[in-house]
Amino acid sequence: MIQCAILCGGLGTRLGTLTAKTPKPLLQVGEGPFLETLIFELGRQGIRKVLLLAAFRSEQIELFAASSAAANRFGMTIEVAIEPDRAGTGGAIWHAQNQLDDRFLLINGDTWFDVPVLSLWSAMEAVGNGKSVVGAVALRHVDDASRYGAVTLEDGVITAFSEKQPDPAGGYINGGVYCFSKDILDLLGPQSSLEIHALSVLASRQALLGLPFDDAYFIDIGIPDTYERAQTEIPARRRRPAAFLDRDGVLNEDLNYVGSRERLRFIPGAARAVAKLNNAGYYVFVVTNQAGIGRGLYTEADHLGLMQHIAEQLAGEGAHIDDQRYCPFHPEASLEQFRATHPWRKPEPGMLLDLMAHWPVDIDHSFIIGDRETDLAAGAAAGVRGFLFEHGDLEVFVDGILAAEALCRPVGNPVEASN
Repeated sequence: MIQCAILCGGLGTRLGTLTAKTPKPLLQVGEGPFLETLIFELGRQGIRKVLLLAAFRSEQIELFAASSAAANRFGMTIEVAIEPDRAGTGGAIWHAQNQLDDRFLLINGDTWFDVPVLSLWSAMEAVGNGKSVVGAVALRHVDDASRYGAVTLEDGVITAFSEKQPDPAGGYINGGVYCFSKDILDLLGPQSSLEIHALSVLASRQALLGLPFDDAYFIDIGIPDTYERAQTEIPARRRRPAAFLDRDGVLNEDLNYVGSRERLRFIPGAARAVAKLNNAGYYVFVVTNQAGIGRGLYTEADHLGLMQHIAEQLAGEGAHIDDQRYCPFHPEASLEQFRATHPWRKPEPGMLLDLMAHWPVDIDHSFIIGDRETDLAAGAAAGVRGFLFEHGDLEVFVDGILAAEALCRPVGNPVEASN
């Protein structure tokens, strides 16, 4: 399982009395703590291990860890590492070294950069375990990088973090989402800064990958005006269009009742297609008839195990499936408990409707991709347009949908917050 650490130790002094007795990540945004939004976003992307790096009012962070609704929803494990003193961003990581995996994701607890975090993991995976590359950084584009200090990027490698410049100019800046190998600890100490003591040094060694995200949404709740904006922006951001995907014949070859990883053959371009949908801001849902369960050819546990295997394979390509629904029922099922005409079996829309009931879906801009007319009929009954995929490369097919239908709709433009 992939681990993500979250920096939760900042004092939030610019928010005045709001953070006098409350850690900044636990401030209410919408219907719950801001940290709950971050946990939800990690959970839907397949992250199941979270480590909260706490300092100020750490007991409140521990209470949150024990009661997070998002963690419970996605079956996530949350641990807490507590700094013995105010240790800085680097010190917080250093003190948690015994709880960190050999490679881990890292995000800030007071910002949300709406990017597919697994893309950083897969970028690190692609370069292997050599020490020449220690980390990957998500970069966001702003119209005036002089306010922050721009990142110099050459052929996908960060070569410098510049100081703030007097003249305005567009460029990339650090988005505060990272993937690191544990080798970064060699540059940190009990009192240290991630930015000064590690990132700048690694850039000079050309040991940091940079992944640009030009249109991804960003917000920092650390100042009053952006905290106020977050109350409406964040709930709105979580309402996304969805791409509903049939499984057999779309993600993998339909070899007639595929119920084991040995029989799984991905459609060409499947992982890259899912990654592009993730990056474009869609929920990605699998909706699949699985009459093989009802016919006794494999079990529900077999199906769920295969879906977990698919998730692991997609993660290696920086892609994820947010959720799935499957229907084991069939009017002629061999097993009596599954012998029925069921509202979830396509062409009925039950699986799509159930996902819509549990996720904040923008139905008007959603679609379904299937390899049969029954898939498209289910989509139409649920109120979403359909696209018939008959053969070929799924990435090319998805590219055509996103371009021709103008559905490549980033969830918003970067929000520039004052430092």
